[in-house]
Amino acid sequence: MVQSQPVDVRRVTAALESRSVVLVGMMGAGKTSVGKRLAARLGLPFVDADSEIEAGAQLTIPEIFERFGEPYFREGERRVIARLLNGGPQVLATGGGAFMNAATREAIAARGVSIWLKPEVEVLLARVRKKSNRPLLQTGDPEATLRRLLAERSPTYALADLTIDSRDGPHDSVVDLTLRRLAEKLCGTAEPAAGGRRRVEVPLGARAYTIHIGPGALDEAGAEIAKIAPNAKCAVVTDANVAPLYLERVTASLERAGLAAAPIVCPPGESTKSYAEFARVMDALIAARIERRDIVVALGGGVVGDLAGFCAASLRRGVRFVQMPTTLLSQVDSSVGGKTGINSPHGKNLVGAFHQPSLVLADSGALDSLSAREFRAGYAEVVKYGLIGDRNFFDFLEARWREVFSGGPARAEAIASSCAAKARVVAADETEQGERALLNLGHTFGHVFESLTRYDSARLVHGEGVAVGMACAFRFSRELGLCSGQDAARVEAHLKAVGLPTRIRDIPGVEADAEAMLAVMRQDKKVERGRLTFILARGIGESFIARDVDETSVLAFLKQDLELPPG
Repeated sequence: MVQSQPVDVRRVTAALESRSVVLVGMMGAGKTSVGKRLAARLGLPFVDADSEIEAGAQLTIPEIFERFGEPYFREGERRVIARLLNGGPQVLATGGGAFMNAATREAIAARGVSIWLKPEVEVLLARVRKKSNRPLLQTGDPEATLRRLLAERSPTYALADLTIDSRDGPHDSVVDLTLRRLAEKLCGTAEPAAGGRRRVEVPLGARAYTIHIGPGALDEAGAEIAKIAPNAKCAVVTDANVAPLYLERVTASLERAGLAAAPIVCPPGESTKSYAEFARVMDALIAARIERRDIVVALGGGVVGDLAGFCAASLRRGVRFVQMPTTLLSQVDSSVGGKTGINSPHGKNLVGAFHQPSLVLADSGALDSLSAREFRAGYAEVVKYGLIGDRNFFDFLEARWREVFSGGPARAEAIASSCAAKARVVAADETEQGERALLNLGHTFGHVFESLTRYDSARLVHGEGVAVGMACAFRFSRELGLCSGQDAARVEAHLKAVGLPTRIRDIPGVEADAEAMLAVMRQDKKVERGRLTFILARGIGESFIARDVDETSVLAFLKQDLELPPG
């Protein structure tokens, strides 16, 4: 049994600096009880936002709701929380609806670390029945109202920095878990799982799944798959580069667990994501008699994961599949979230489906076999998570990227943090109707460069295209007056420091002019009714979705950027 290491509370408090710990979640989640104990352990003051509101108004919250209505209360709540966050480090418990306000979320992100206390619905019901002062539950069916609110709010709560399952039991155990997770988040340390592994949960209700991260995960494939699909047949889809390295290990693990294995080996490279290879793999799966209760295993990088996942989504109208990513890029990005697909001559990933895996096994030991170029390309996707919405994570990468490249705790932290960031976004917007589009930072530009190089990995691999694309997105944001030149330069400097390209002219063989690039952009899957959509930024960690971007400004930027000398 692995013993938990004691948390260095002073180190956690020091790492907070001027930020507050902000507890969010439904009424009855235990924010006040847990918050008081957590504040005592951290040596910080505890503040309850609802109590502050009542003291200022000289009215109870139900009275404010009754006299002035919910919109008036929410605006006052927003102002009070903004004021409290400016008051220095503290543990702050917020009301159940506070985190639904975008301005409040933005203020918390800037001045705090948010923690979602997430009890099971039965626990919430038991707790709220004990109190009659919940204005939103003054309905004919409080239980139905609570379930509806929980369903509506959970995707937004999932955007919090940390999620803590707050089960019915001693609050001190929840506080202990919260302290360990804070230490992991702020100090780059974590309680190790068996064998130095880490786990990230992707909360999608009945389709929730676990990401296992750590060395040796491939050797445990059979045991882990047998837990979710005992006696299943497993079709292992891989490519000719990965098969000699890991196929025998994986099939042996499957057979030890009593699972039959049927290997299907594809050619390596982006060109494998094609109609022809999709048809060939589908026929091989049918010939192997893979049925709905069986498993399709994707063993390899993002190309294999996308192709095998799309085949699993299509076979018999959907069979389960397991991702076993062997590259950094696939471990932190493509293996998580359920995007599957193939390329069309008209553009990248235009044919596909959302089909969530049942399990992800990310063997960090497999990364030791990557070339320096492949690892750098995957690192571009790691940087993306800091640029989207976590400036502190970008700071961490700037300070410790050499450790990430060399291995050890910083590498595991970077992978786990990236997976957790993506899991939060996926839980909030599974099919990319809204915030999930933020994960495409740099991709609108990057896919253009990949298309124009005909997906030739000798000239450009996906992560390199994303790196140039992210640098372009920040330079474009700067040209539009959205982002400071300092942040744009900082992004470019970090990407260059690790050896990634940042300028269009850094890409070998890109001869197309700006008009040709714009024509490719019009085929991007984020285009709506012919209107261009970009992920732009107001700063590091402040990306946003920009819809209906003016083509004239895009064309002018591309012409200007093409004139920049190679980085």
